[in-house]
Amino acid sequence: MAEPNVAQKAPFKVDVVAGKAYFWCACGLSKSQPFCDGSHKGSAFSPMKYDATESKSVFFCGCKHTSGQPFCDGSHKAL
Repeated sequence: MAEPNVAQKAPFKVDVVAGKAYFWCACGLSKSQPFCDGSHKGSAFSPMKYDATESKSVFFCGCKHTSGQPFCDGSHKAL
């Protein structure tokens, strides 16, 4: 199985807006982290869609190794 690139060893805090869709980068190669810019094309990775149901702050995974995609679960602490 392919390993994702570690974009950063910390989560990305993002203020999401209710009703908006976000596409989390799973490969770690996007230049617009934590969101997809299409850099995964040709790889085994695909972005993950997140539909915000309320406006709030969330923490998207930056290391791409979380088991709770697309959110940080602290996995970066073991890298």
